[in-house]
Amino acid sequence: MTQSRRQLPPLNALRAFEVSGRRLNFRAAAEELGITQGAVAQQVRGLEGQLGLMLFQRLPRGLALTAQGAAYLADVTRAFDTLGEATGRLLARPETVTISVTPTVAAKLLIPRLAGLYTALPDIDLRTVATEALADFDRDQVDIAVRLTRQPFPATLQAELLFRQELVAVASPHLVKGLTLPLANEALRSLPLLHDSQDHWRVFLGSREKLSGAAFNHTALALDAALAGQGVVLACRAFVAADLDAGRLVQVTDATATIGPDYFLVRKRSSSPRKAVDAVWDWCATRLSLT
Repeated sequence: MTQSRRQLPPLNALRAFEVSGRRLNFRAAAEELGITQGAVAQQVRGLEGQLGLMLFQRLPRGLALTAQGAAYLADVTRAFDTLGEATGRLLARPETVTISVTPTVAAKLLIPRLAGLYTALPDIDLRTVATEALADFDRDQVDIAVRLTRQPFPATLQAELLFRQELVAVASPHLVKGLTLPLANEALRSLPLLHDSQDHWRVFLGSREKLSGAAFNHTALALDAALAGQGVVLACRAFVAADLDAGRLVQVTDATATIGPDYFLVRKRSSSPRKAVDAVWDWCATRLSLT
């Protein structure tokens, strides 16, 4: 296979032949290719010499394909058409935009809305990186990030508030079946409490002592445990809104607490922003925002 590829004529010579065969005129071929007429004629002569065949008859006012030249032209034209189609498919591939989000934002906000994103932006592939680590836009090749952070931001970053942290206590309706809602704090503390890495229970309940209960390193895991009826979880309303609306979770007390920091959409400012990144930014600002 390697040997036969090395015996292929030069691509420029094949291109000169293909255009000359279509135009049947070296001058017209030269105009299309943007080179001199002499260069086209020389490339075609070199191709004929390499093949040991005459591909054209030179006429006073143009060219005529020989029988062998006509057959070869059909194959060479198909080959260039195949290359053109392959290049077109490559260039038509969806543009990739990378977004860095926390695992909870990914699980509870972004992933449930991805079908809507792909419907709205069918020419974009979204690459989601779910991590608690702060993204370095250059090193990690991240275009957009959703982060729990505080203002002010460096002048090099553009940021937009998505939502504040309004904490609500929620549980599966099966866990609180038979109880009268909303619960008082004492009744709430009698239920199994689920803790995430932020663990705001003591602030929420005004308790100085450590509260017992299962602990999880991601809020999304604590929410899954609550959905399974294993206890009450304290979570940002944005992450449980869909489950509350669907009745999979219920708010067990009227008490809420709004705390900082807040969730922001962030990206690096650029003098030449990509249209695909702008489109995903606008979609996130609309579909993930609760402000």
